[in-house]
Amino acid sequence: MEESVVHAAQAVEGFSFYDLFLRADWVVKAVMGILAFMSVWSWAIAVDKALQFRGLHGKAKSFERDFWSGRSLDALAEQYAKNPKDPFTRVFAAALREWKGANPGGRVAKAANAEAGRQMTESEAGLGILATIGSAAPFVGLFGTVWGIMNAFRAIAAEQNTNLAVVAPGIAEALFATALGLLAAIPAVIFFNALSANLGKYGAKLDGFVDELSALADREAK
Repeated sequence: MEESVVHAAQAVEGFSFYDLFLRADWVVKAVMGILAFMSVWSWAIAVDKALQFRGLHGKAKSFERDFWSGRSLDALAEQYAKNPKDPFTRVFAAALREWKGANPGGRVAKAANAEAGRQMTESEAGLGILATIGSAAPFVGLFGTVWGIMNAFRAIAAEQNTNLAVVAPGIAEALFATALGLLAAIPAVIFFNALSANLGKYGAKLDGFVDELSALADREAK
């Protein structure tokens, strides 16, 4: 009786996450390591992009407040266009380069739209990685699961025993790989959707600013 209790306690201890990792073969360990890296990478990208977008929204709000405060274009150009550091000021600087001369409306719109497109492309950097992690991580985990189950069946064949004590460790290792895949994928998908929506709102504001610049240039040309 006492011996069975000891074996039961050892079995419970042997199913901790750390023990499952140590007991896995090198393929499953590699899968777990890749999934852990993908999870950390997605969190790092999410935090970095969230801080970046927060800064972009704050700078955009400050610039738009100054732009519509009634200050002259020369004063705004002196403050923002000489050393533009964010999408709004870079679009503004690009528009100003085409502002002078005859019929500036079309040229301003073209330059501003081109610069806005470049800035949005740069701002999207990193979101593709989140999308890739969100879609690939479950399949990486599934591969680890399939490999782990194959090992479990090999253990059954070698032991010629279908006792739960023989089957359970391999199955647990396999399911642990699936759990890690989901742990990496679910936050990545949530981060991607939230950040894409945030960037979409920012892009809509930037497109509106481009339209306003084009309208101002057209009115000045008349």
